[in-house]
Amino acid sequence: MGRLPIAHSDMPEEMRVETMELCVTACEKFSNNNESAAKMIKETMDKKFGSSWHVVIGEGFGFEITHEVKNLLYLYFGGTLAVCVWKCS
Repeated sequence: MGRLPIAHSDMPEEMRVETMELCVTACEKFSNNNESAAKMIKETMDKKFGSSWHVVIGEGFGFEITHEVKNLLYLYFGGTLAVCVWKCS
């Protein structure tokens, strides 16, 4: 896997690596459907790390969120596509 530009993350290393790999897999599998990619990431994260994960995938969005500490990943995929994954209860 090539290096992905991480805009921000406070996840522990192991979780971050797993989540990044999941994001790449989902974005490649559903390259023309961000909604399906986000759903795949959310459902996988819920199963693996407990419920209440949220995922936004798109271009040109900003955000301000409240999240559980050590449960946020924001990265860019393929140049312009941004993926934000976070957990809040």
